[in-house]
Amino acid sequence: MRLLLAIFLPFLAFFTIGRPFAGIICLILQITVLGWVPAAIWAVYALSQYKTDKKIEAALAKRAP
Repeated sequence: MRLLLAIFLPFLAFFTIGRPFAGIICLILQITVLGWVPAAIWAVYALSQYKTDKKIEAALAKRAP
């Protein structure tokens, strides 16, 4: 669901992962027609990094005594 959001409304994807400042910058970029594609790519990349960070946190939480 977040992936579709990142493609169609990139700035909202940043708000869902807790990065409001990046969401505002993305919204400014998204306002222009030419900026929509880089904004969508940036949002998809940020979403993948968010998922990776969550997996690392879960693995470290399992490992810690």
